[in-house]
Amino acid sequence: MTVGTRGEDGDFRGVIGTTHAESEPWWPDSASSPEGSPNVVVILLDDTGFAHLGCYGSSIDTPNIDGLAAGGLRYTNFHTTALCSPTRACLLTGRNHHAVGMRAVSNFDSGYPHMRGYIADHAATIAEVLQDNGYATACIGKWHLAPMAQASAAGPFDHWPLQRGFDRFYGFLQGETDQFHPELTADNHHIDPPARPEDGYHVSEDLVDKAIGFVNDTKSVRPDRPFFMYLAFGATHAPHQAPDNYREKYRGRFDAGWDVVRQEWFQNQINLGVVPEGTILAPRNPGVEAWEDLSLNQQRFACRLQEAFAAMLDHTDAQIGRLIGHLERLGLLDDTVIMLLSDNGASQEGGSTGVTDEMKYFNVVPEDVDTAVERLDEIGGPRSHSNYPWGWAQAGNTPMRWYKQTTHGGGVRDPLIVHWPGGIGGAGERRNQFHHVTDLTPTLLDLIGLDMPGERHGREQSPMTGTSLAYTFNGPDEPTRKGPQYFEMFGHRAICSDGWKAVTRHSPGASYEEERWELFHLDNDVSETNDLAAAEPERLRSMIELWWGEAEANGVLPLDDRTIELFRIPMRHGTPHQGRTYRYVPPISHIPAGAAALLGNRSFLVEASITRPPGGEGVLMAVGTGNLGLTLFIRDDRLVFDYNIFTDHHVVRTRQPLPIGETSVGVHFHRDGDAGTATLFVDGEASATMAVPFVVRVLGSTGLDVGRDALSTVSEEYQGPFPFNGTFHELTIHLPERGTDEMTEDAVLAMRTEMARE
Repeated sequence: MTVGTRGEDGDFRGVIGTTHAESEPWWPDSASSPEGSPNVVVILLDDTGFAHLGCYGSSIDTPNIDGLAAGGLRYTNFHTTALCSPTRACLLTGRNHHAVGMRAVSNFDSGYPHMRGYIADHAATIAEVLQDNGYATACIGKWHLAPMAQASAAGPFDHWPLQRGFDRFYGFLQGETDQFHPELTADNHHIDPPARPEDGYHVSEDLVDKAIGFVNDTKSVRPDRPFFMYLAFGATHAPHQAPDNYREKYRGRFDAGWDVVRQEWFQNQINLGVVPEGTILAPRNPGVEAWEDLSLNQQRFACRLQEAFAAMLDHTDAQIGRLIGHLERLGLLDDTVIMLLSDNGASQEGGSTGVTDEMKYFNVVPEDVDTAVERLDEIGGPRSHSNYPWGWAQAGNTPMRWYKQTTHGGGVRDPLIVHWPGGIGGAGERRNQFHHVTDLTPTLLDLIGLDMPGERHGREQSPMTGTSLAYTFNGPDEPTRKGPQYFEMFGHRAICSDGWKAVTRHSPGASYEEERWELFHLDNDVSETNDLAAAEPERLRSMIELWWGEAEANGVLPLDDRTIELFRIPMRHGTPHQGRTYRYVPPISHIPAGAAALLGNRSFLVEASITRPPGGEGVLMAVGTGNLGLTLFIRDDRLVFDYNIFTDHHVVRTRQPLPIGETSVGVHFHRDGDAGTATLFVDGEASATMAVPFVVRVLGSTGLDVGRDALSTVSEEYQGPFPFNGTFHELTIHLPERGTDEMTEDAVLAMRTEMARE
């Protein structure tokens, strides 16, 4: 007879005899959550400002979000990091973003511990902890917490959602996506969108369909298991896109202009108690003109852009309402903790005028408003990638100054709503205690009755720095328990402590030691307009010293204000960019930007080895969207190259019909300063050439398709996906040696300075 023993690796603990009659069975315990554990839904909006929700002062319709606030708590002194990936890292781990390797967006890896582009293994996520304790977990929507060089079907998958605690994932890995033509990932593989915009498709609706499906799957089969759902919308990040009926609803709603609307929203905030009486509305930010000083075309363009934003937020609210309604129908709403927040303040990437395509901001291409008004009806639809101007962004951040990416209130003060009828009294009340996004994971663990483990999978875990805000649920007048909280983003710095805030705004390349700090008594100055630095020099000095101490403790150093240059991924081991030649063998999955060959801002040579049947045609390579990109395809027996510069199509085609059978075709693009030349070749012989007036620096966030154009089609000469119908042997892309035809460091600094202009 064999007796099972208690082993560290979970050995059998029963008794094994010669027969069943002489044996005793044993079953290992399954992971289970503490008794009475609630379901959890965290809803994360993107680039939604402090004032954008109706319950925070806006005139944009958000009835379902407002309903959550009416049945729960609104926090009016809640803060984030000022940028998407860092906020997400803080939210999911309960630690500060520098300490877990996410100083900025996950597209960057600076070579320092604070900027790796992924959450460090020593910082378990709330999903991992809940998964270990019996919760069903799902991530739906935007991830943006994996290095983009690792976001292809080749992996590695270490930092994808399924490897960081989620049972299921449906959404997109990049920082943004086209809402009508999204780059989608299901679990660990890329998929095509299930429908097209002409079929009525929009990704926000798709995400909530999948969220509802997850709830049904979980509660139908295992009603005993609580669930954790992280629902991160692409909204309201650019592109601002919504169905036609939502855009039509807002026609003319903002014709009074941003000065009038901002004043109206500010008064609403006072009436709602979101900001206290006596708060001063901050003056217009530098670069924001008085509405009455704009030309008629500037006003028309700006209004249409704001209408698209409002339509997108309203449409998102409707999807949230569908999910809430479903939870209520299933009898789950009362026992589900819902947290709804934004990841940072309203976006400044639309510039002073707004843009038909956000990539104009990253390419430092000014918007020609007088031309743009000819496309007003396209704004917000499948053929636009728009973002609104600074004036509307500051309205979204009412009553504060500045925007996303900065550490002033406009960047870091954001809405937070907590709804839990089964656990919170005081429905509809406000809470004004100072808190930070690092506090959400500690709060959830506190409510469920779990601790962050000291060790997980053999890796010692760093302690959480967040503070549970559960004490505020039934304690409206409790003083804040949150200690000092530092902020840093691209060199902008701030610290809050005991109701005071010290903050400095950084200029690219400027001395950190010589920059001027401001001081605000935040408890009495929500809008940060009464600078007390001169009146309280000792307090300011101690606050600055406190910032440096917190910075050292949380891995903020070295200070690093680089942005655009970090997109130039280093040629190093462990990325797809180890050499200068990329060989793609179709059929191949869509390759996201960051993992594909980088064709912006340089010369390149593309060669396609094919066997072409009579009449053979289709896309050989496509990068980008219908607003910006490049595509090489065969149509009407000619090889065609379309260099699409914000819908200004530069097209060249071969003069003679292409041969039938095995052949090699391609394009050589030669950059010469800001312009370039594209030459088509067939079997090594040049066939046609065209001049290109402008070299696109950043080709957008949509990656590379080989053998088809499956998302937003780059060229107007075909309908996607237009797959090549011959035999496609391979596509090879050759890039020049690094630095031989790229922008100089001085040019990069000039570009960044221009991008940061206010």
